[in-house]
Amino acid sequence: MNIIEQTKNGVVYFQSDGIAAAGGVAHGFSTRRGGVSEGMWESLNLGVGRGDDPDHVRENYRRFFAAAGVKAGKVAMTNQIHGGAVRTVTTADLHDNPCDKVGYEADGLMTDLPGVALVVYSADCIPILFYDPVRRVIAAVHAGWRGTAAGIATAAVQRMESVYGSERGDILAAIGPGIGPDCFETHEDVPNAMTAALSTAVLQHITIKENGKFAVDLKAINAMRLEQAGLDPAHIAVSDLCTACHPEKFWSHRIQGTSRGSMAAVIQLQ
Repeated sequence: MNIIEQTKNGVVYFQSDGIAAAGGVAHGFSTRRGGVSEGMWESLNLGVGRGDDPDHVRENYRRFFAAAGVKAGKVAMTNQIHGGAVRTVTTADLHDNPCDKVGYEADGLMTDLPGVALVVYSADCIPILFYDPVRRVIAAVHAGWRGTAAGIATAAVQRMESVYGSERGDILAAIGPGIGPDCFETHEDVPNAMTAALSTAVLQHITIKENGKFAVDLKAINAMRLEQAGLDPAHIAVSDLCTACHPEKFWSHRIQGTSRGSMAAVIQLQ
């Protein structure tokens, strides 16, 4: 499986060819291109709490959803806290306005309800989308380094299995654009958290730089965790794009701080 760039009606986004080929679902990872926002949010800002004009944000969602083939009307979002919780979405969690306030905290969402668009945000952290085409279950998670250490990718797989009866070998996973190891330079707290949580196997994805700091490959670590959780390696797509290296295409918290918009990843059963 691969992550493929798409453009529709001026909206630039990414999809997993494997998830698309499986059918029965719409999905996409947004970029900052193709929206109506202005200034530091230019142009496809999908972050609802970043100070942008709500009318612009709503129009951006309309454009992104239309490009990705997502039907508007039933949206589930979350307050992300860099943790490892994956929430089962019910009808009580649904909104028709993406700017509505959300009353719970989680970094992952999952459901078997058709027509529900699961949305997670990112601006360097790693967005991961899941699809079980057999049981018809979807999930979306936001994996920053804390969420990666907390095992949120594995938690999504475990919850899809325990709640919906998914077979791990059936699950498809797409790891979207996020910060790459060359740009994700850290002190020893991040490698220490990774090894404490995930064992020394994670060290193959952490290198020491000449300045004594560490380069951590969050996408590779999440892919490794998914393989360890029982996913077929052929069912895991990983984007090679670094959000910090391409400011013309993505927002990066590492580069721009809080003066920016946010990307989003979405998946919806149809």
